[in-house]
Amino acid sequence: MSQIFKQGYAVVVGVGADLPVTVDDATAVANLLGDPSRCAYPTEQVRLLTEENANRTNVLSALSWLAETTGEDDTAIAYFSGHGIETPDYYLMPYGYDLADLQSTAIRGETFTEHLRAIKAKKLLVLLDCCHAGGQAEAKGVVKSPLPPEAIAQFGSSSGRVIIASSRKDEVSWTGKQYTVFTAALLEALAGYGAFEEDGYARVLGIAMWVGCKVPERTGDRQHPIIKISNLKNNFALAWYAGGKKSVHPLLKWETNIPSIAPGLDVEQVATWRRMLANYRENLLLIEERMTEYVEFTDIPLGLVKNKRRIEAEITKLEQKLGGNV
Repeated sequence: MSQIFKQGYAVVVGVGADLPVTVDDATAVANLLGDPSRCAYPTEQVRLLTEENANRTNVLSALSWLAETTGEDDTAIAYFSGHGIETPDYYLMPYGYDLADLQSTAIRGETFTEHLRAIKAKKLLVLLDCCHAGGQAEAKGVVKSPLPPEAIAQFGSSSGRVIIASSRKDEVSWTGKQYTVFTAALLEALAGYGAFEEDGYARVLGIAMWVGCKVPERTGDRQHPIIKISNLKNNFALAWYAGGKKSVHPLLKWETNIPSIAPGLDVEQVATWRRMLANYRENLLLIEERMTEYVEFTDIPLGLVKNKRRIEAEITKLEQKLGGNV
């Protein structure tokens, strides 16, 4: 039986209009969060706004609801898929925006940041898929921009807050077969593809690393997510990835030629081990890079050394399970 992730709350926005893929993106994210066999958020705690419903008034109202209903021990996600611009002030562009009246029809970066600041949850992830190709980028004095600088400054003074933007300022957010490349990777990460271990939780660092690695890989190094982490005290859980179960199961029936390596092991289990092994190896590289910052080995924090040894042990276990099919 699936377990509900009772402490999870989310606001998910897909603007639509000249970016129809954003509606598909937002709908998929909201559905995955509310799916009892996946992230298992209570459906009444996931607010989805698309097209006409994703106007300025409704988006700000939903963010206010997120602030009013979450407590410090809750988990909150704010996802926005649409345009982001600088004029030079930063604006998120909800449905119905008017370049001639941005103050009344768009969401200024400072206003967006104020609503984020009001959220009491100590586990907050903000996801912005904002730098798309679009006609408004050609307007005089308008520059596409993926991330409000005010939010970065605010996050720097808070803890337990992570913001991920889909691309750098000089890049576009590429679309794939069904969703944008960024959101497709996000959906995989929420389904456990980025998990460091099979404990049932989609954790914030696993999601950040999966998205951060897969988006450049799938766009030929033409799109690079921006990841800002503020005073993160622990790798907090954002959701279940399989309704409380520990085994990761695919979002789709992926085509694969990976052979079973022992009787009773199916393709999905082998694929899960391969993903976990890749994640551990990437995490080990990050730890080793950090360790090189210390001149003397005796200066390296004990916790960092223990974490390195733990990850090395997990890598060894997975390599043994996979045998020669690493």
